[in-house]
Amino acid sequence: MKGEIKVGFIGGGRITRIILGGLKNAKKMVDYKCVVSDIQPDTLEKLKRDYPEIDITDDNRKSAESSIVFFAVHPPVIGKCTDEIKGFLKKEAVIISLAPKITIAKLSEMLGGFNRIVRMIPNAPSIINSGYNPVSFSNAFTVSEKQQLLNFLNILGESPEVEEEKLEAYAILTAMGPTYIWFQLYELHNIVNKFGLDDTEIEEGITKMIYGAVKTMYNSGLTPSSVMDLVPVKPLGEDEESIKNIYRTRLENLFKKLKG
Repeated sequence: MKGEIKVGFIGGGRITRIILGGLKNAKKMVDYKCVVSDIQPDTLEKLKRDYPEIDITDDNRKSAESSIVFFAVHPPVIGKCTDEIKGFLKKEAVIISLAPKITIAKLSEMLGGFNRIVRMIPNAPSIINSGYNPVSFSNAFTVSEKQQLLNFLNILGESPEVEEEKLEAYAILTAMGPTYIWFQLYELHNIVNKFGLDDTEIEEGITKMIYGAVKTMYNSGLTPSSVMDLVPVKPLGEDEESIKNIYRTRLENLFKKLKG
């Protein structure tokens, strides 16, 4: 039945676009009545062009009247949003916060004690239903209610339940992780294309190479150092150690920022 469950999105940015893309890719848009609120008219107009099935509004209260409400905004503006929607949430609604740093307890306090809250760390491959989106629940849900929510979220991929205090670490691993890889794959693709391989050959080669590399790292029985020593050639040469240091420093600083 069209519009059987109303799903609201407070914030119409990249994460909302990813989730809508996953629903559309899975041909599930027909099962949900989606409404997106944002203060930027251009953002809403672009979403409406790409997803004509959705409703758009500049009023967060309209999104808050949904059965499932995604908080898809950055932590600094969550307080403003909670003030706007406090009196408009349904008693049995579910808030799914996609923001790091703001705990379930803190968000409940900001919402005047409303505690049907889930936190999720979104993963960009959700747009093609291949996401890995760790979630944590408040204590307000029954086992059955959790499973119903997971059935919905699993449209986007996998949604393992984890301890809340681990979510920021997962943000570094699964939310940011693809960005560490994608630019390298893009550069590798372009380089070997110049060397004579066509796009089809490159895509197949990269896909198989990544799969095999991950499997070797975690399923070969070898230590990580032994795995990395399997190939004697080091294309990055003396720059490798500098890149490792940049990697460590920036991720450590980012984690500290996420934890607040």
